[in-house]
Amino acid sequence: MWQGKNKAVTFSFDDAVLQDIKAIKILDKYGLKATFNLNSNALGGVRRHVYKEYNVDHSKVAPNDIKFVYQNHEVACHTKDHIRLPSLEKDQSVISQVEEDRLTLSDLCGYEVVGMAYPCGGVNNDDRVAKIIRENTGVKYARTITCNHNFERQDNLYRFNPSVYYMDRNKAFKMAEEFINLKTQTPKIFYIWGHTYEMDYDNPKQMTWDYFEEFCSLLSNRSDIFYGTNKEILL
Repeated sequence: MWQGKNKAVTFSFDDAVLQDIKAIKILDKYGLKATFNLNSNALGGVRRHVYKEYNVDHSKVAPNDIKFVYQNHEVACHTKDHIRLPSLEKDQSVISQVEEDRLTLSDLCGYEVVGMAYPCGGVNNDDRVAKIIRENTGVKYARTITCNHNFERQDNLYRFNPSVYYMDRNKAFKMAEEFINLKTQTPKIFYIWGHTYEMDYDNPKQMTWDYFEEFCSLLSNRSDIFYGTNKEILL
């Protein structure tokens, strides 16, 4: 239960791209909270992201801007170099990618970073990696990209599955309506994840900036919902 409420909404965005700044303005406008998962070795980089017919800016927030940009939200780690962790055979390599990222981000933010999202698509986590992280780093929760399409709380916070990938626009809106109308005596979480640069695809079948604002407006200002960062809701 969160401040006497049984329902909670949280967002999670990966990669620390400049589009986070635009997304944060919308989130702040509607009183919503998110966790942003950063790769410390990529901060400040200038690059493009090419996907199918789309070619969008994928430049990163500069290190010195991290504290200001994300001040109303949570920063979490995403590995130093956006590495698929199960591919690393040595335990120490996993620890280095996660813990060094966490410590660097903690210094930049001015508070201890305790969250994480596994990087890369497909199978980007497993029990071995989760155990290494749990036993050898300061990470207290780690999000996968495997959507469970439900609102149930989960016992395994080191392979935590989100509710929905927000670029699945129809599913995201449908679940939002379902969550808003949900009456429950037990804690429920609506956890939405994605990458903010994806809204620059401007694909009318997916989540665009206009739809994102509509989505945020729909979820906002509900007296029975707690709006928090991943840390506030999961821990």
